[in-house]
Amino acid sequence: MKIAFIIDPIERLDPGHDTSVALMEAAQAKGHEVWITEAPQLSVVGGKAYALLSRVELTPVRLVDGHWVAEELWYEVDEVVQRPLEAMDAVFMRTDPPVTVPYLYATYILDYVDPSKTRVVNSPRGLRAANEKMYALQFTEAIPETIVSQNKAVIRETVERWGAAVLKPLGGKAGEGILFLQAGDRNLNSMVEISTRQGQEPVMIQTYLPAAKEGDKRIILLNGEPIGAVNRIPTGSEFRGNMAVGGRVAPVDITPREQEICRQLAPTLQRDGLYFVGIDVIGGYLTEVNVTSPTGVREIDRLNHVQLGHQVMDWLEQSIS
Repeated sequence: MKIAFIIDPIERLDPGHDTSVALMEAAQAKGHEVWITEAPQLSVVGGKAYALLSRVELTPVRLVDGHWVAEELWYEVDEVVQRPLEAMDAVFMRTDPPVTVPYLYATYILDYVDPSKTRVVNSPRGLRAANEKMYALQFTEAIPETIVSQNKAVIRETVERWGAAVLKPLGGKAGEGILFLQAGDRNLNSMVEISTRQGQEPVMIQTYLPAAKEGDKRIILLNGEPIGAVNRIPTGSEFRGNMAVGGRVAPVDITPREQEICRQLAPTLQRDGLYFVGIDVIGGYLTEVNVTSPTGVREIDRLNHVQLGHQVMDWLEQSIS
C-alpha cells in the first residue's frame, strides 16, 4: 500500500516520542510505501484533493536500556512531487492541534479525497465534529460534573459550589492553559477573565478529581476498541499529568469501568469516522477525547513490549482490502 501522513515538519518530530513516527515505522516495516506532506501543501485541483508529497525512508528507533534511541539522521526524504491523494491507499491526518482556521480549511480539502479509493484517518468530518473537550459532553454517564461557559458569574458560582475545579481552554493541547480553581482564591476572577478573554470565549470547567494525583490515563482506541494504555502521573508541585509538562509515565491496566466507557464511545466514534483516538480518564471518569494527533504509542510500546503501530497497520490492511 501507499500511505500518506499529513504531519508537522518532520525535522521537528521526536522519533522517540511521536506517535506519527511510530505509525510510519510500522507501515514501512510491513512493506508499505510511506509518504509525507504538510497541511499547507494540500490543494484542490479539478475537484480532487492534491498534495505535495515526498517519499520517506526511516531508520527505526531502538530500545536501549528502557529508552528509545534514534540515529542522528533518522529519516531520508525524496524529492517533492504533486499527486492526487486518491493515489494513496490511506491518508493519516496527524497535524498537531490547536485546531485553527487553516487546520479547518485542510479538513475541507480532505473532503475531496474519494473515500471509495482512499481511507482518511481520521475522517475530516469527524475532525470538525469532535472538539477534543466538547465531544466528551455527549457521554453523560462517563464524564465528571462539567459545565462550559464564558460567564464569570456562572463559573464562579460553580467553583464555589464544588469547592475546587479545573479550567480547560476549549482549544488547548498538551495541558496548555489548564488551571486549578479553588473557592475563595482571590485570583479566581482574574484567572477566569484571562482564560475567557474577558468573557468572549467559553471554557470548560470540570469538578476537580482527587484521583488526578494518581495519574491521568491515556487509552488508545482503534476503531472503538481499546488497544493499550499508559498512566501519566504529575510530578513535583505540578497538578497536570501531561507528558508535555513533565508528567512521568507508568504501565497501567484498563479497568472494567474504562472498558465500559470505551463501549459507550465506540458506536459514536465509528459513526464519525474517528478510527484512531486517545481518550483521557481520571478516576474512572472520561475527561477528553483526543482525535487530531493522539499520542502515547511510544510510551505504551516501551512499557508493555508491544507494537501498537503494527496493530494499526493490520487493521488498516483488513479494513481496505
